[in-house]
Amino acid sequence: MPQISFSRRLRRTPFSEGVEAAGVKGYTVYNRMLLPTVFESVEADYRHLKNHVQVWDVSCERQVELRGPDAAKLMQMLTPRDLRGMLPGQCFYVPIVDETGGMLNDPVAVKLSDDRWWISIADSDLLLWVKGIANGYRLDVLVDEPDVSPLAVQGPKADDLMARVFGDRVRDIRFFKFDMFEFEGRDLAVARSGYSKQGGFEIYVEGSEIGMPLWNALFTAGEDQQVRAGCPNLIERIEGGLLSYGNDMTDDNTPHECGLGKFCNTHTAIGCIGRDALLRVAKEGPVQQIRPIAIDGEAVLPCDRPWPVFADGKRVGQVTSAAWSPDFQSNVSIGMIRLSHWDAGTAVEVETPDGMRRATVQERFWI
Repeated sequence: MPQISFSRRLRRTPFSEGVEAAGVKGYTVYNRMLLPTVFESVEADYRHLKNHVQVWDVSCERQVELRGPDAAKLMQMLTPRDLRGMLPGQCFYVPIVDETGGMLNDPVAVKLSDDRWWISIADSDLLLWVKGIANGYRLDVLVDEPDVSPLAVQGPKADDLMARVFGDRVRDIRFFKFDMFEFEGRDLAVARSGYSKQGGFEIYVEGSEIGMPLWNALFTAGEDQQVRAGCPNLIERIEGGLLSYGNDMTDDNTPHECGLGKFCNTHTAIGCIGRDALLRVAKEGPVQQIRPIAIDGEAVLPCDRPWPVFADGKRVGQVTSAAWSPDFQSNVSIGMIRLSHWDAGTAVEVETPDGMRRATVQERFWI
């Protein structure tokens, strides 16, 4: 199989030394950085995540920092979610849209103060878009990528492990909020968030030089908890309906098509660049939308391209992520389905690499 050639354009992370020592078996490229995809096996990693605790190198979730008097104004221009009630110490999931209402990213916004924000981005060149908006509107704000590398601690034992390193106060952090904790003389933002449904935290490691000391401290503290290095798990994220930008949605899709309408306050999010376009979409309603789909038969291979979905010989959508779920004994998948066929219980057919498979649109995701 062809190999990826490494260069300075494909960046290592502050935790790469630990990831390699832990026996990483596969990477993907995400925001021009290395993101681990498997350690023991996708299924073994999945089982361990659901039962124990893992430490994830998610440095690829790069931060776009907004700093200055117009930081809050710029942040609101980027998203149809109304941010006026957001307080320092909160994290908001925010669809980022262009002037047509198309999705550019689905990051987490971290409000450090009224004039300082981090946007923890999915895989896209959002920094360039934000710089362009700030410059084009002559806003008094500095837009940059700081030396901040998130490290996630995920799994049912995450609270206990984090308390051993940061103290019991870490248990008091509420969902999608953060607080500051000291590690080796450095104050770090620790949020109760993460790209799994198993619960856990994301540590915003500001300063690459303390990356490996923190990694080692977590593993030393968790020796009796079966702590392992891990990574976002394909099976678990599909079961939980966690979308992947660039896979399950692109800038061709609106937040409403992606099932993210609940994060859009389009009527009150004054200043959002895509507001007018989204008001029209909200009035008319989407003609397609993300749906969970169970695919019949033996285990399918992961999608490396969209799989067409048919009904009565006509194409009615596509599957964009799929995997075999050991817990649900089914092929679980995420698809974009036309309005005419998105109701729960609708029978469709999916054209997989192994041929046509019968499938059923589900009422909800599995976890």
